[in-house]
Amino acid sequence: MAFDRLISGIIKTQNPTVAGLDPKLDYVPDSIRNACFEKYGRTLEGAAAALLEFNKALIDSLCDIVPAAKPQAAYYEMYGWQGVRALAETIAYARSKGMFVITDGKRNDIGTTMEAYAAAHLGKTSVAGESVSAFGADALTVNGYLGTDGIKPLLKICAEEDKGVFVLVKTSNPSSGELQDRELADGATVYEQMGRMCESWGEELRGEYGYSAVGAVVGATYPAQLGELRKKLPHTFFLVPGYGAQGGGADDVKNAFDERGLGAVINSSRGIMCAWQKQGLAHEDFAEAARAEALRMRDELLGAIGNIG
Repeated sequence: MAFDRLISGIIKTQNPTVAGLDPKLDYVPDSIRNACFEKYGRTLEGAAAALLEFNKALIDSLCDIVPAAKPQAAYYEMYGWQGVRALAETIAYARSKGMFVITDGKRNDIGTTMEAYAAAHLGKTSVAGESVSAFGADALTVNGYLGTDGIKPLLKICAEEDKGVFVLVKTSNPSSGELQDRELADGATVYEQMGRMCESWGEELRGEYGYSAVGAVVGATYPAQLGELRKKLPHTFFLVPGYGAQGGGADDVKNAFDERGLGAVINSSRGIMCAWQKQGLAHEDFAEAARAEALRMRDELLGAIGNIG
């Protein structure tokens, strides 16, 4: 299953992290921006070209030490079709460097519309009798609050194409509890019920490490719930946002892991991308600064959970 490949990468690098590639032009060094604007003008095409060059340099610097990348679709869509092209090229480049790619799109629909999302991001699109991969990521974040009708179309693609999904369960934002913490008639919370559904949806898609192709998004900003869900969802792999810039640290996320040091991948976006700005370094040092931050994060996490294996 897809997450076996991610887990193998985590074990190989001894690094349970994913680099969030959520670029804004403000994060991109002047040297890259100016070169792209000189070539394409101050246009959407120029902006998208700058994002892609920035991403490629980060990927080159990180691919041997960070097993996965997670581009957030919105940061590319805001630059129009040119930005969406940059997203597709970022995914392809990261995969060519051996990284597991999670598209953070939080897609949510039912029936043929969800089938179309699944084909676009994880599967193949039929073009005059030919099957073509549109984006080709390894996994996709999805919103499960339409129930099974919104997830079932994805499961077929996961099985056929060796892909995975991460379903929103307990998100890292401050207001998540307004809905997700509400108690149901049986005393379970809404997020716990969503976690149970992830376990059920992935029942026939389990891999060699015991985790299924249906993962869960559980925020680092709620460490108690992380630990609770790790115990209750033994076959559900976690994508954990909220580390670093949102306030989560190694002690907050350690309960997301099982006794082998497996079971979760921790996301850092601005912490890695903007390390050069935070450290006050010259713009030409941005890739080296990102690598140094990724290594610091890895060491911090390993200090909390121990070796992975």
